[in-house]
Order: sequence, then C-alpha cells, then structure tokens
Amino acid sequence: MSTPGTPARRGVPPLGLLFGFAIGAGVAVQGRINGALGARLDDGIAAATISFGTGALALLLVAACAPRLRHGIGQVRTALAEGVLRPWQLLGGLCGAFFVAAQSFTVALIGVTAFTVAVVAGQLVSSLAVDRLGLGPAGRTAITATRLFAAALAIGAVTVAALGRSVPPGASVPGLPDLPYLFALLPALAGVGLAWQQAVNGRVGAVAGPFAATLANFTVGLLALLVLDAAVVATHGLPRAFPTAPWLYLGGLIGVVFIALAAVTVRLLGVLLLGLTSVAGQLAASVALDLAAGTLSSPTVVGCVIVAAAVLLAAVRPGGPVSPS
Repeated sequence: MSTPGTPARRGVPPLGLLFGFAIGAGVAVQGRINGALGARLDDGIAAATISFGTGALALLLVAACAPRLRHGIGQVRTALAEGVLRPWQLLGGLCGAFFVAAQSFTVALIGVTAFTVAVVAGQLVSSLAVDRLGLGPAGRTAITATRLFAAALAIGAVTVAALGRSVPPGASVPGLPDLPYLFALLPALAGVGLAWQQAVNGRVGAVAGPFAATLANFTVGLLALLVLDAAVVATHGLPRAFPTAPWLYLGGLIGVVFIALAAVTVRLLGVLLLGLTSVAGQLAASVALDLAAGTLSSPTVVGCVIVAAAVLLAAVRPGGPVSPS
C-alpha cells in the first residue's frame, strides 16, 4: 500500500512506455526541423522563436474554441493563490526555450544523433537529481550506484559521439570556434534542463491538466525568446529571407504534442523512467534521420550504443521510493 501523496510503484503502465517512446521520437523529429530552419535563417534564436510562436498560437486558437480547456488556466491561478503551485513551477518553458535554441544552433552542425546523445547524457544526470528531490509529481526515488554509473557512462558517450565530426563549411556560429565538443555542450546543458522542465510541467499538469501546463510552458518560453531575439535583431538585423517550405514551421506543433504528452506521462513513469523510454524513441528516430540524410558517422553510432547501454543499466535497478514529496 502506498503512502498518501506518493504513487504506488508496483508496475510500469505499458501505455506510459509507448507514450515515452513517442515523445522521444517527436523530440528527434523536431530537432531536425528546427535545426534545418535555423540553418536556412542563419539565426538559431529566430528559429527557436518561430517554433515557440507557432506552438503558442496553436494553443491560443484551441483555447479560444474550447471553454473547458480555458478552465484549466483558471485552476492554475487558483493553485498559485492557495500555494498548491509555486511561481517557479511555471518556469519550465525557460528550459524548453533553451532546448529549442540549442536544437536550432547545433543540429545542423553535429547531426541529430550526436545532438540526441548529448541531450540524453544531460537529461540522465539531471533526472537522477530531480527524482531524488521529488520535484516531479511521482514522488522521490532513491539514487543507486547503478544509476550513477549509468549517468557517467552517458557523459562519456558525448565525447565519443563528437569524435570524427567536423563542422560543415559556412555552418559555424559567428564568434565561436569550430569545435564539435563545444557544440555538443549546448545540447548536454539543454538535457539537464529538460528533466527539470518535465518535472515542473508535470506538477502543473497534475493540478490543472496537460493543456494548461503546455500553455504555461510555451508562454514563458516564447517571452524569454522574444527578449533574446530582440537583442539579436538589434545587433545583427532580421534574417535576410524566410524559407517557404511549410515543413520547416512544424517544429512548434510537434512540440505542443510531446510537451502535453510528457505532462501526463511523467505522472505515470516518474522523471527518470520517462527519460529512459523517451531515449529509446530519440535514438531510433535520430539514427534513422541521420542515416537518411547521409550524416551518420561511426563514432556517433558508437556513442549511441554507449548511451543505449547506459539506459539499460539504469533501467535494471530503477530504485525505489524514498518518501512522500
């Protein structure tokens, strides 16, 4: 029997595992789209802003047509007033904005698989701390030696994945050296924030539903990106031309789907297990995308295999509940 306020951990819902895999695949596809848009615009911040802007616009249109969904927004205000939610728990969109910006900067430079490996490494390390602190809605989970070793193994995979990759001519970021290791650091940091984002969005979703959590995420992220993009425009001006291919503007809509799905799934699986299942989806989709694009390198595949081993190792002994959050 579970302690009140802490979900029982007797089994893993198969539907939750399927959702986690789909979330990971969506992240990989979004990465390829946003990376391509950032390369076409020659401005990763503008690409991230467009991605968040289209997602926020879609959510507002849905809210305008669905009063039931607007009710969740009112529940967020009530929860804040009553202290059920804290203001910082609505800031998951800041990590989402950084994640999408990292996608837009680095996917075109290091490939979607290397990007995924770096994100996974950061996410796995962060998930350990987030689950241990009980920041997510599934309560606290103990840190084991197996989990720690798996996290260290995943970090090593980032270095391996960066080996042998060169930055394409003309694709470098102004002011930064052409070092694959540097570009792998950005998605690794984004992965650290991703676990925290999933945890706090899950908290909001538990109180007000996944739509309200997703809207809060996109609103906060869009505001942050607009401020950052305004500084970029003031310094470098607007992009010279905007691409006309419709598929380049689908990243935000894909993000809406997997952010909402993650706000539900994190309650079923916890932060680490959601990360592990989404890793499987990310790896499968990212390898397929890089293979199709002809950008898959042997060191990246080796790094991918190492991360898969780290995931399996961490899943062997997922750890038990510590105490109610």
